[in-house]
Amino acid sequence: MTSAVEADIQSIITGHGPFGPAEVKSLIDSAGTDKASHRSIRLAVNELESTPDRSPATAVRLGVCQYLLGRSQHALETLKTADGGAMALYYQGLAHLATEGFEKAKDAFSAAAGAGYDSVACVLGKAEALRSLGKQDEAKQEIEALGTDAESSADYWCQRASLLGNSVSKAAEVNAFLQKSLAIDSGHSGALFAMAVFNDRLGNDADAKNLYQQSLKRYPASIGALVNLGLLFEDADDYANAQRCYKRILETYPDHPRARLYLKDSSASSDLLFDEDQQKQKDRLDQILSLPVSDFELSVRSRNCLQKMGLMTLGDLARTSENEILESKNFGETSLVEIREMLASKGLSLGQLVESVAEVEPLGEIIEPTADEQEILSQPLSELNLSVRAKKCTTKLGIQTIGDLVRRTGDDLMECKNFGVTSLNEVREKLTERGLKLRGE
Repeated sequence: MTSAVEADIQSIITGHGPFGPAEVKSLIDSAGTDKASHRSIRLAVNELESTPDRSPATAVRLGVCQYLLGRSQHALETLKTADGGAMALYYQGLAHLATEGFEKAKDAFSAAAGAGYDSVACVLGKAEALRSLGKQDEAKQEIEALGTDAESSADYWCQRASLLGNSVSKAAEVNAFLQKSLAIDSGHSGALFAMAVFNDRLGNDADAKNLYQQSLKRYPASIGALVNLGLLFEDADDYANAQRCYKRILETYPDHPRARLYLKDSSASSDLLFDEDQQKQKDRLDQILSLPVSDFELSVRSRNCLQKMGLMTLGDLARTSENEILESKNFGETSLVEIREMLASKGLSLGQLVESVAEVEPLGEIIEPTADEQEILSQPLSELNLSVRAKKCTTKLGIQTIGDLVRRTGDDLMECKNFGVTSLNEVREKLTERGLKLRGE
């Protein structure tokens, strides 16, 4: 039977009642505390996506929920067909932020404010877009113009902290702002993520891991949090959980380059072969899972029940248990046998995809650098702004300056555990920007 929470979610998304910030907050809170709620949102979204001739108001509900599920590009396409109201414009801004369309995000937030959406939320969204464009001063001016009225907003303090950057000298002030944000909203994903990064850099892996996991309870999930959490799991030799993080990214962004490469590196580190044959097998399975149910001959009753549940592909069925199928009204044993046979013809079954959750070589001779080169080589390695993974590996190797780094070969770096081809290419790119290379290249 459908639970009260699931019925509530279904009513909010597919019903005709109010749909505003309060209703969206209830969806986010529910999805973050109850795993079944995420599935309920997904099924409701599937139902709306299969609805022909959606009204502009329905497009708002669908677009917002697509954004919550991390499908930001789909959300943008849907919201363009919406009613053009304040909420549609605001969530277009958020979706543009998620897809790195920062200029468009800035314009969307301005339009949303003009249409009557919460002015503080719109200014903070615009400030984040400006900050992402490298316009720190403009972002600061936007936030300072808000005055004391914004101090009751958790987003406000999180943005204040972000404007201070990663300066060590301002670490205490950054921490104080983030604590104010969490005092207002203990589950604020942005503040939790920033606190996690802060602890990650200090080497407090246990605290960082816990904070990343807390931040992921809010939807949509942060790609940065999933990547960094995956790296922490790798450092603890927990490759299974690391791979779950990367796979979660790829579920929404199949072509995400870092997630694909990190998954490959992690698989290699855990002695799991990630060769061409396996990739081909995975691609074949993905192709089968994407087959629409409408391609198969089913009875009218079975077809209607599956459509009502939002189960549109073989993959949806493989992620759904028999009990969940039987809970649907009018779905009896005869229809269940029909579904089993259809899946068996493709080597699948109901519920099968349901989750249960070095020694360093001596340094070689280097050419005496010029005064300008010496200035660059003496800079701390932090100036390269390396990713968390690359930074941790260089720290393990005792590399503190750019000069220390260029005295190492690519093989030296690759011998460090978890330092893969992805990290090596990143280091090479950062050095190339400064006209430098690793030793022997």
